[in-house]
Amino acid sequence: MNAHMIIGDIQTFSLRLADHSALIGLDLGKKTIGMAISDDGRKIASALNTIRRTRFTQDAEFLLNIAVEYGVGGFILGLPLNMNGTEGPRCQSVRQFASNLSEKTDIPMAFWDERLSTQAAERHLIASDVSRKRRAKVIDKLAAQFILQGALDFMRNIKH
Repeated sequence: MNAHMIIGDIQTFSLRLADHSALIGLDLGKKTIGMAISDDGRKIASALNTIRRTRFTQDAEFLLNIAVEYGVGGFILGLPLNMNGTEGPRCQSVRQFASNLSEKTDIPMAFWDERLSTQAAERHLIASDVSRKRRAKVIDKLAAQFILQGALDFMRNIKH
C-alpha cells in the first residue's frame, strides 16, 4: 500500500480507474464522515451513510469494508478549501486522513474542492421542507453526494 494512490489531479485519477467500478465520495468532518456512492457507470451519486468518527483504524476498516461491498474503484475526498482557494488546517487533516488510508489500500484517491457543498446541501434540504432535526442527521451524507456528483460531472466532461 502506498501514498502513490493519492492522485493529484482528477484527470489522472479518472484514467487510473477500473471500468465499471463505483466511486465513494467522503465528506470528512471533525465528528462524522458523510458517504456517497456512485453507480458503476459513474453518472449518479447517491447519499449512502453518515458514521460517527471514532479511531482512524476503525473508520478506515469501515470504509474499506464498504468499498469491497460496493466494488469501489476509487475514493473522492472533499477538500475544504478556504473561500479564497487557500488551504487551512482542515485541508491538512483531510490530506493526512488520505495518506493514512492509502497505507491500508491500493484503491486510488483524489480530492475535490468541497467549498459550499454543505451549504448547497442545507439549501436543498430547507427547500424540501426537511425539519432541522432531520437535516442534522442527513447533512453530511448529502454533502458527500454533492462532492461526488461534482467530481463525476467533471470527469464525464474530460477528453481522454
